[in-house]
Amino acid sequence: MLSTDANVVALSTPLVEADFDPALSVLWISMAIQRNRPQNFSQRLLQSLQGLISHISENQSMWSDDDRDDPIHYAVLRSRHPDYFNVGGDLNHFLECIRRGDSDSLRIYSVQCLDMMYQWATAITRQSTTIALVQGRALGGGFETALSADYIVAEEHAEFGFPEILFGLFPCTGGMSLLARRIGVYEAEKIMRNGKIYSANELEEIGIIDRVCPSGAGESAIGEFIVEHSKRRKARQALQHAKARMTALNYDELNSVVNDWVAAAMCLTDNELRVLETLVKMQRSEFAH
Repeated sequence: MLSTDANVVALSTPLVEADFDPALSVLWISMAIQRNRPQNFSQRLLQSLQGLISHISENQSMWSDDDRDDPIHYAVLRSRHPDYFNVGGDLNHFLECIRRGDSDSLRIYSVQCLDMMYQWATAITRQSTTIALVQGRALGGGFETALSADYIVAEEHAEFGFPEILFGLFPCTGGMSLLARRIGVYEAEKIMRNGKIYSANELEEIGIIDRVCPSGAGESAIGEFIVEHSKRRKARQALQHAKARMTALNYDELNSVVNDWVAAAMCLTDNELRVLETLVKMQRSEFAH
């Protein structure tokens, strides 16, 4: 039984907007601007995204509105922030948990991130093609979430990276596995350990990003992509399913990475914690409204 109109309306929250375009059979999922805090994965944002993803999966990628049910052939994740897709984990929460020795809370948060990303990467793609539209910076968990989509479309000014190594950590929710599916383990490890910020064009050249478009042209590029993809949608989706089977994400392995990450976080040195604290202060200043 599909949701009623009232339930569909309730899916849009202050942090996540869901807009369905029946002409292209595309669901636009927009992460709202988080006022007076970094554009990162707060626990509220994670809960909102996971709720929407669960709804789509449970309804077998059908969208109900105005007494009609439409198939969701494409699901596009983007951010409303003009400069940031998502900067990843809640660094301030990390710092607070580490300082009070609260590994349990740190693990609960990390598993919440993992579950959202894993569900986005596996549940919706059974019936729909997922696309990440990156129109700003995608760092850490934000980069991981973009990588978990079937395709990545980025505006040319977008930037990507895993800066966690700067304060003694590493991506905790599948960065290695997600990159390795696109470019292999060796190249994936190099990107994860160098802390470099990459341009969209650089990542397109090495096969991580599928399409780069001019700044400001993201939505129209998605439309062009969908029109092209839909001409052979069933065949292309079958190829996507085959690729997913060959490079399947292993939840147990990803959960082991979370455990390793929590153990490493609880052993950060004083110098590494000072770097983390500096990054927290920089984020607060940068996102102050």
